[in-house]
Amino acid sequence: MGQQVMNVGLLGFGTVGTGVLEIIEQHQSKLAHQIGAEVRVKKVLVSNLDKERGDLVNKDQITDNIDDILQDDEIDVVVEVMGGIEQARDYMKQALLNGKHVVTANKDVMALYGSELLQTANDKHCDLFYEASVAGGIPILRTIVEGLASDRITKIMGIVNGTTNYILTKMSKEGRLYDEVLQEAQALGYAEADPTADVEGLDAARKIAILGTLGFSMNLDLDDVSVSGITDITSQDLAYCQQLGYTMKLVGIANRIDDKVEVSVQPTLVPHSHPLASVDDEFNAVYVYGEAVGETMFYGPGAGKLPTATAVVSDLVEVLKNKRLGVNGNSAIIPQHDKKLKTPDEIRAKYFLRIHAKDLPGTFASLTSLFNEYNVSLEKILQVPLNEGKLAEIILVTHEVTKKDYDDVLKRLEAEDVVVEVKSSYRAEGEMN
Repeated sequence: MGQQVMNVGLLGFGTVGTGVLEIIEQHQSKLAHQIGAEVRVKKVLVSNLDKERGDLVNKDQITDNIDDILQDDEIDVVVEVMGGIEQARDYMKQALLNGKHVVTANKDVMALYGSELLQTANDKHCDLFYEASVAGGIPILRTIVEGLASDRITKIMGIVNGTTNYILTKMSKEGRLYDEVLQEAQALGYAEADPTADVEGLDAARKIAILGTLGFSMNLDLDDVSVSGITDITSQDLAYCQQLGYTMKLVGIANRIDDKVEVSVQPTLVPHSHPLASVDDEFNAVYVYGEAVGETMFYGPGAGKLPTATAVVSDLVEVLKNKRLGVNGNSAIIPQHDKKLKTPDEIRAKYFLRIHAKDLPGTFASLTSLFNEYNVSLEKILQVPLNEGKLAEIILVTHEVTKKDYDDVLKRLEAEDVVVEVKSSYRAEGEMN
């Protein structure tokens, strides 16, 4: 007959933790039908035993002692939604070493210590699932591992941070300033009091490292991701993007050509016609290119109590189904390929460039000859007089060029007499219609 009750230990009882407990309590009959047993949250680890928690948990369920969960032989699965890095990693590792399966929503731990934890899970024949760590309620990791298992994925592009997407949407569509929209995002709970991880691109970088690792079966670390955030984007940049037919998004890109990969997070121009251009506010979307399937996009809420908790409980169901079937520990995918990163002369992209130059005869000719020298051809050019004709603002979009040639051009531009300032430079993706 097997177990009649599956016991869960829940680490953390904040927004997502309460959502997990709510879903388990409210969906008992569905869970019992899927798993063939009752699912019970036996213990919840909290930091403050005296905090008022309403009717959701009783006094016997909560503890501030991790050993009440890790050393309890009746607890089958540990669900980690406490956040943080080092302590969460230690608890997860100890749970696996004690033969407990682990479900986590922690992208920070998985981006930094995922390979170590997956190896431990593999050694101990335990499951370690982390669907909720990327893109909240969108089942993207399961899609890559299972739904596209027979395909060869060549590129993953994603808007995987709701905070920055909300800020850029409001700046683009309403012409508002960065600082003002950031404060609004903090008031709405989309941005933390310290928004650094979001606005500097680190949160998105952790997620794209996880996506690239799974998509390419190659162990990609956070250090492999080239990262830049949104703090320097101005309303003028966004206005010119619109004028040229583009929308600005903070995009994570994992790109594979042959056996070499490039992984980056940066503000990127996408054509208005591209599906990512219409992903607004706090929503996330991941665009996946497969050699067989072609282009697919997965869209939905990237954060929030119930979307994230839904992904956690879906992983929990998978663990418990595996337990009923006796196949736990067979799902950990140890990367198949050695890591090979592209060098700057192998990374190719288009770029948007905004320059302030002296408005003199021959200025444009000298700039054009400089671009030609580095084999950089131009797709779009816009010139606007500034400061009563003394300066010109020149906006360019290049054709595809190597990162090395483009970086060399930028250095040369900054040294040119006719160039007063390189105002901004961003990557551009996709073909214009």
